Amino acid sequence: MDYEDLEKKIVDNNVKMLILCNPHNPVGRVWTKEELIKLGEICNKHKVLVVSDEIHADLTFKGFEATAYAGISEEFAQNTIVCTAASKTFNVAGLQTSNIIIPNKEIGQIFSDYMKKLHLIRPNIFGQVATEAAYTYGEEWLEQLKEYLEENLNYLMQFIKDNIPAIKVIKPEGTYLIWMDCRELGMDTQELRKCMLENAKVAMDDGYLFGPGGDGFTRINIACPRATLVEALNRISHAING
Repeated sequence: MDYEDLEKKIVDNNVKMLILCNPHNPVGRVWTKEELIKLGEICNKHKVLVVSDEIHADLTFKGFEATAYAGISEEFAQNTIVCTAASKTFNVAGLQTSNIIIPNKEIGQIFSDYMKKLHLIRPNIFGQVATEAAYTYGEEWLEQLKEYLEENLNYLMQFIKDNIPAIKVIKPEGTYLIWMDCRELGMDTQELRKCMLENAKVAMDDGYLFGPGGDGFTRINIACPRATLVEALNRISHAING
């Protein structure tokens, strides 16, 4: 994080709310406790409410562990809205159920009153039951999933190194969405998109969609069976090398 630039933007624009993605999507960073403390001190100093999106917090790779922003201190907790869900971790996004945790009672009441006005206070029963089941019984499954994702990541990195060395895989700290630097292929944005989508017939996230600096990059989802990943990588290799 560029703290100096961030604080300047807060002051210059009279910012009152900051949305923190922790761990970060799309870049795959798992913010350290020290980084979050520095961010929080800036936000508290300028009375900026932090909305901490921690939906990917369960999905970190070996050597990294997500820090719950509101758990750092009571001062931070009282200035935080935490957003979590079982959806990414347990693949139940279709059930459209999430958790909003607001330690500050005054902020919580404002949020609750507004949600009632919008009639958004009745989550569906399938989502409620699935969330409870996932958090109650899903720990062993999650640990196996993380091992599988780690193996998928290692397979991806080795395959690209051996077969398409012009592409550089950016190893993430968290999430299952992996950035690949394709700039050495010498294609512009549309050529790269056509190569992947039309020639390889593999649909990925185009880097340019994420803003400046994304040109020449693409992003692949490795939260899939190994056979699917192998098929996708073989197709990409044939499209590029052929």
